[in-house]
Amino acid sequence: MDKRLLILPALLATLAAPAQAEPSSRVAWTPETLALVKAGNTGHGQELAKNLGCDGCHTGSTMPDAPHLAGQLATYLYRQLHDYKDRSRANDTMEAMAAGLSEQDMADLSAWYGKQEASAATPAQGAVEAAQRLASQGDKQRLVPACAACHGGGGQGQAQDVPRLAGQKPAYLAATLQAYKKGQRHNDVYQRMRAIAATLSDEEIHQLAEYYAAQGH
Repeated sequence: MDKRLLILPALLATLAAPAQAEPSSRVAWTPETLALVKAGNTGHGQELAKNLGCDGCHTGSTMPDAPHLAGQLATYLYRQLHDYKDRSRANDTMEAMAAGLSEQDMADLSAWYGKQEASAATPAQGAVEAAQRLASQGDKQRLVPACAACHGGGGQGQAQDVPRLAGQKPAYLAATLQAYKKGQRHNDVYQRMRAIAATLSDEEIHQLAEYYAAQGH
């Protein structure tokens, strides 16, 4: 057989890959971007939050699909707003909200919410033993790392791209994991959350959501 015929399929796949490969996020954590978020104007952020009506959904709201933002990492919030703005993350409402925001606006909003006291824990509904094991130990057989390795021992979040989970609404956490599992959300860096969520059962997702919602400050 002509060896060129064996090479052709691989070549075609290589040529097609760039057209299908989209970045999970277009935010690059340069020193300038980090400095922008760190120096965010909380006073302006508070004013923006009021004018845009952010608190109606994200502060004290019982809406299951609207997460608590208070106490979340400012860098994480900034990236999510940026991802909504350039549609790396899909949500009609948030895309519309972020469309008119400048880089400074996003930094200021993120700084404002990041400095607020995080939401209080809510007692878990039902058993969470499986979630406790996954959070602290992971599952070596499925190559699932411990959640704590990235999200911190208490679910407090770490570095730029790893969000706080502690005290978050359990319905929101469960919906987020399901979205990763089904490939409906795809702005996770290196597809790490999609890969992990794909291995989880619906019951494990439910328990993890309840477990982290019950974690304190």
